Amino acid sequence: MATNKNIKRSSEAGMTMEDLAALAGVSTITVSRALRNSPLVTEKTRDKVRRIAEEQGYRLNISARNLRMGRSNSVAVVVEMTPIKGRPMSDPYPLALLGGITEELTSAGYTVVLTSRQLLDSAPVRGADGMILLGQGSHGEAVKVLQKVGLPLIVWGAPEASDSYVVVGSDNHAGGASAAARFIEQRRRKLVFLGDVDHAEVQSRCAGFIEAMRGHGIVHIVRPKAFTFEAGFDSMTALLKKKGEHAVDGVFAASDLLAMGAIRALAEHGLRVPDEVSVIGYDDTPGAASFVPPLTSVHQDLRDGGVLLGRKMLALLNDEPVASETLPTRLIVRQT
Repeated sequence: MATNKNIKRSSEAGMTMEDLAALAGVSTITVSRALRNSPLVTEKTRDKVRRIAEEQGYRLNISARNLRMGRSNSVAVVVEMTPIKGRPMSDPYPLALLGGITEELTSAGYTVVLTSRQLLDSAPVRGADGMILLGQGSHGEAVKVLQKVGLPLIVWGAPEASDSYVVVGSDNHAGGASAAARFIEQRRRKLVFLGDVDHAEVQSRCAGFIEAMRGHGIVHIVRPKAFTFEAGFDSMTALLKKKGEHAVDGVFAASDLLAMGAIRALAEHGLRVPDEVSVIGYDDTPGAASFVPPLTSVHQDLRDGGVLLGRKMLALLNDEPVASETLPTRLIVRQT
């Protein structure tokens, strides 16, 4: 323990983190973590370090520390989706992912910089230590763009064989298969998959669905270019006009909003859901349970996915081995 004389000299010269560690009887890294409210330090120790720091007038100089380490202690989170009418940034995707990411990174003392593909040349993004991409984009275009930046990269999406970045995502293939199992149980045989299969996640959902339905029915793929209520309504309306009202008895949509739009179109054509046509969505958003009728949907835990993205980014920045990971999905059966 440092003497009072030593404490006074340190205070006059400028209290260092090493001085604070000596006063608290802990390591320097513990002081750093405690001042950043890291969960790696017990609440008792955090309170002790913070109390001593306040008594000594110590303030953590993050900018100076980062300069010494050659780091900004920031991570750029790039949202691939373009906000459009009917699918704003306030949609559960990507907010649930962002919540998990922010929770994990800020607890470790990192700043989260939220941006889009269009602003990759901005100083905060270029100065980040790593990047997390939410959504691979059509034909993986978003991934290709971010790889050119040259920062450590973790992607939310469908698993891909790559040595240059890590992917975290839900088991979309199993999600599609679970929707098929529900339709088989209901004896639905004239089926529609509603989604843009140019996106890797949607393609995986469609593949799982078609493979599980093989021998149990015919699947017609309809490819709206958006994931909105309006796109679901317009696509289903066009299909019913072209094929007739008896051409479909089951719809599996790549998002809840697409499914809700399809249900509205079915209703306007006099088709009852689920009596005549069963409908299943994807994401299990809060709106799915409150929709009329309540929507059956494939659940993916986006908040846990965000936490995992943040955790893997921290490991990557600490030069620890990091592997891609797939999270489970489950079908939430309601009234459609």
